[in-house]
Amino acid sequence: MSQPDPSLSIANPEPKDTDALQKLGLALAGLGTLVLFLSWGNLPIPHTLGLILAIGGILGGISLYSYRFYMKQPPGIKNNGVWFKSLINRGVLGWIVGVILTGFYVLLYWYPEMIGFKPEGNEGLVAMFDPLSQFFKSTSASQWFVYGTLYTLAIVSLGVKFLFKYRHSTYQIKRTLSVMAAQLLMAYLIPEILAGLNYNDVTTQEGEYLGYYNTDLKNTWPLDYDFFYDWQLDAMQEEAYQPMGVLFLIIGIAMFLLVTPILTYYVGKRWYCSWVCGCGGLAETAGDPFRHLSSKKLSAWKLERWLIHGVMVFVFIMTAATVYGYFWNTGEVFGLNIYSTFQQPYGFLIGATFSGVIGVGFYPMLGNRVWCRFGCPMAGYMGIIQRFKSRFRITTNGGQCISCGNCSTYCEQGIDVRWYAQRGQNIVRASCVGCGVCSSVCPRGVLNLENGPEDKRYDMPPIIIGNDSIQIDV
Repeated sequence: MSQPDPSLSIANPEPKDTDALQKLGLALAGLGTLVLFLSWGNLPIPHTLGLILAIGGILGGISLYSYRFYMKQPPGIKNNGVWFKSLINRGVLGWIVGVILTGFYVLLYWYPEMIGFKPEGNEGLVAMFDPLSQFFKSTSASQWFVYGTLYTLAIVSLGVKFLFKYRHSTYQIKRTLSVMAAQLLMAYLIPEILAGLNYNDVTTQEGEYLGYYNTDLKNTWPLDYDFFYDWQLDAMQEEAYQPMGVLFLIIGIAMFLLVTPILTYYVGKRWYCSWVCGCGGLAETAGDPFRHLSSKKLSAWKLERWLIHGVMVFVFIMTAATVYGYFWNTGEVFGLNIYSTFQQPYGFLIGATFSGVIGVGFYPMLGNRVWCRFGCPMAGYMGIIQRFKSRFRITTNGGQCISCGNCSTYCEQGIDVRWYAQRGQNIVRASCVGCGVCSSVCPRGVLNLENGPEDKRYDMPPIIIGNDSIQIDV
């Protein structure tokens, strides 16, 4: 009879021993991260070499460590010590990581010079990314290029970790590969290549460079809230950018008027939130260890509905005012300045503070879908369709439910999935992003993500378990 492993405990039922490959992976990832911090401090590291060490070390190190860590364990999700670890249970490590992430976003949005971005010549962290920016578009890096590169690196490297962790689920493998590819190709490589070909540079008549108009086809309005800003619309109609400019304008309008409602009707909002979106991609990969921190309280659900629909109304009003000002060539609507009354407050409060600083910086405190759950207007828009006019639902088999609570614990959107599962009721919620993790962690196969006849989403009779054995409640 085999003896229990003395390195295991109830609080931490995973092997404590870290083998040589895991240590090598940690060392590589640590080296890559250290290079980033050293470059930030203006240490004389050759930029190209430093960039290779940073990106290669982080990507290779995380991949190696994840492979070795998860392949030593049997397939399947184990509810191992998630409430006992300082990093993922609002402990000291969690607060440290939260402060670092929040601080980085604050510097990125409002103090880019502190990370080295200077028009007269970059320094520090931003300067290290100059060779890569020069390669793509023959210009020095901006803070947004640095952010986009690090964002993509996080999704790709931690996406590899996610693949090993959820390797038992074909659904999780497919959707993770999808969000990795969407971020790498649609949000990063294609826009940067087009910028390098001068297809989408935006410069004012005074010569001020504004960047380039949006060429990330998946970052559609209302998530891309500045899509209808005058400089974007002007740029997409410039003769120098044709036919690409008009093509992106047409596709952008079609995305929210036709593509989004049609796909959401057939497959729910998961097609976007869990398979394509960059915000969702970061939440699912980098934010995966924090998903259980999402509040399941009724008060949180009430706050969620007020906030997300409030933001959605705000972006609708702002966009209507912006379009009015564009076509009627005025900077005011009803005597209110469009920029200072609508655009600037939305950009500061929602575009930067909510989606960036809080949306990512608060992962270790509030869970990985803070922005998606409480603020994203795209999620709110699709949620209304999913709730009232969609074929998507999560079906449950209450007769098989053992009330373990894994499904509710791992729901990043704060849905008490177990409540529905115990009653055998279909789960039809506007907030559900269809990530499928509740189904993946269920030990009994109670939950299934399905698309079917719309009229069958609600009227399936729940299975009730009581003293009179199992019965169908009709």
